[in-house]
Amino acid sequence: MIASIFHKGKDYKIDIYQPIDISIPLRAGKNNPSAWYVNPMKIEPVINGNWIGDVNQGGSVNFRDITFNPHGNGTHTECVGHISKEFVTINQCLKQFMYLAEVITVLPFEVENGDFVITKKQLEAALENSKPEALVIRTLSNGLNKLSMQYSNTNPPYVLEEAIHFLNVKGVEHLLIDMPSIDRENDEGKLLAHHAFWQYPNNTQFQKTITELIYVPNEINDGTYILNLQIASFENDASPSKPILYKIF
Repeated sequence: MIASIFHKGKDYKIDIYQPIDISIPLRAGKNNPSAWYVNPMKIEPVINGNWIGDVNQGGSVNFRDITFNPHGNGTHTECVGHISKEFVTINQCLKQFMYLAEVITVLPFEVENGDFVITKKQLEAALENSKPEALVIRTLSNGLNKLSMQYSNTNPPYVLEEAIHFLNVKGVEHLLIDMPSIDRENDEGKLLAHHAFWQYPNNTQFQKTITELIYVPNEINDGTYILNLQIASFENDASPSKPILYKIF
């Protein structure tokens, strides 16, 4: 079904029956992607005396507790509350959900210390004259192992601070990446890219979000899309999220 999205003075046509889900499903157990040394997500039936919330174990309904960490157990969207002294939540910050997005593919560059990084020069080449509201970064290589990767203690690729300053000048307000963080796994707590993106604390950009641990399938071409950024209404700095892309006709 073709629908029209009128956005900032322009009319975009999308097929609402052809969504492209770039989130990774949250599953219990070790087959789910994980980062930051957190335990695997648990989904367990509630037990109350002789009653159990599992139909296959004699219960009348399935009634389960879920234990997870939004930053470490899968696709999530976070706000400046992730690094701020003030209590700020994603549910307070993300008030619009449809954006013009650019999907780009980047091969992280190896620097002298052996780290792999995304540089300003790479983003300049990928974006050229484009000024998207949201930027979706797919890194290479892009195997299906990203759907179950255990990232803790692997020093994954990250984004340099200079590249974030470039995105700020471009006007990018929503940054999505298939790595567990835009910052180095162990950077002594500096989180330079996070601080630069949100311009915290001197010019805090409360409306901006970062979404991590996405997965963009290889068959999805680079280019311009409409992004629907969906979250659960958590009053927390981060929430599990479901970013959806729509091809523009």
